[in-house]
Amino acid sequence: MLSQEKLNKVQEIIARYPEGKQKSALIPVLHLAQDVFGWLSAETMDYVASLLKLEPIEVYEVATFYSMFNLKPVGKYLFEVCQTGPCMINGSDDIIEYIKQKLNIGVGETTPDGLFTLKTVECLGACGYAPMMQLGKHYREHLTKAKVDQIIEECRKNAGILN
Repeated sequence: MLSQEKLNKVQEIIARYPEGKQKSALIPVLHLAQDVFGWLSAETMDYVASLLKLEPIEVYEVATFYSMFNLKPVGKYLFEVCQTGPCMINGSDDIIEYIKQKLNIGVGETTPDGLFTLKTVECLGACGYAPMMQLGKHYREHLTKAKVDQIIEECRKNAGILN
């Protein structure tokens, strides 16, 4: 399933850890698999288990625990909105509701055009910038409805879709 180049990268990751401790490579290998396949299907997790000589359940336990892993296909733009205390106190619930209404999707859903997915996550470690979300590798901070509109417009523009 992975190219030879990616399999070499898996071996490089495994080699970072002591002999017999290949389970330590699980999170970086899951990241690699998700980057390649876009999300982690049961088949992909089984494949990762075989690469690391683990039981599939050992992979499922990790993949289902961390919100950074997607267990179903996601849109091109994944809005991961923090919903823990500091963000909630600063209005993340309102931001989540606004995104749901604006995109006409629920949490965990993707727009019919495959462009946006909304996900709620636990603390992203940027409490001083609440409410906030992660979009790709970037944090979007001090969110307001106007900022959400701007982000959605920016994503549509980058995807070549204009309203």
